[in-house]
Amino acid sequence: MAAIEIRSLRKKFGAVTALRGIDLTVSEGEVFGFLGPNGAGKSTTIDVLLDYRRPTDGTVSVFGYDAQTETTRVHERLGVLPDAYGLTGHLTARQHVQFAIDSKAADDRPLELLDRVGIAESADRNVEGFSKGMRQRLLLATALAGSPDLLVLDEPSTGLDPNGARRMREIVREEAARGATVFFSSHILGQVEAVADRVGILVDGEVVAEDHIDDLRAATGDASGRLVLTLDRDADAALAAVRGVADVERVEADGRTLVVSCPDERKADVVDAAREDGADVTDIESKETSLDDLFATYTDGVEGETEVIEA
Repeated sequence: MAAIEIRSLRKKFGAVTALRGIDLTVSEGEVFGFLGPNGAGKSTTIDVLLDYRRPTDGTVSVFGYDAQTETTRVHERLGVLPDAYGLTGHLTARQHVQFAIDSKAADDRPLELLDRVGIAESADRNVEGFSKGMRQRLLLATALAGSPDLLVLDEPSTGLDPNGARRMREIVREEAARGATVFFSSHILGQVEAVADRVGILVDGEVVAEDHIDDLRAATGDASGRLVLTLDRDADAALAAVRGVADVERVEADGRTLVVSCPDERKADVVDAAREDGADVTDIESKETSLDDLFATYTDGVEGETEVIEA
């Protein structure tokens, strides 16, 4: 059974169409990264999944339950870290987590959840004095209450310092290891690439890609590795020689830098070709096409906008 199944989902706000008949499937136990420019419809999709908004057309189901007609059943199996969520300032961190535990009729210990996200020492402080990063850690602790089958994390890295972001990634891996499904939206693509099994990319209310990252590389012609060469002179003169190397898929020059897509076994030939006109190679960097590069390919020319908010 799919953890999340979205079919022909449409959402209109007056004359504005936010979602244009999207289809998306998230399997049980996988970590799924939901990506897209600002205004693409990510938050609207999550809001429909959580029944915070009603769809104009289409269906969303969670573990086989209809998200709009069986909302209680859905929320019994969810843990949610929402974007732009307001905590109650006069309550302590412990009280917030205890409320989340009670709402799930769970038996977790608040201090253990707070320790897991790294703020146990602040358990009895009022939240109004918390930094943005501490608030984000607290929200993650409340989402973990009751060991949910599905974690929905909307921009979970917001406000986190590097240590907090690393701990968040560790928790995502731990939850997946125990069998939970994790569905998260993030603009920090390095975080997504570090933990996601698959990703979906939403552009202008439509899913333009949904696959494993390696398969997206293959689909965009970026299955090969990338070689970045820095020369001691303008790189344009080396373009023809490098393009003549067998199996080179793409070559771009930018000042003294050459970016080449080619199989690993051809990289030495590329370096030799770059030197043919007497140039010295001063730096070599070899790497796979990143998720950031793939995102740019699928969203090329799309300018981010603010998400549509229903009055």
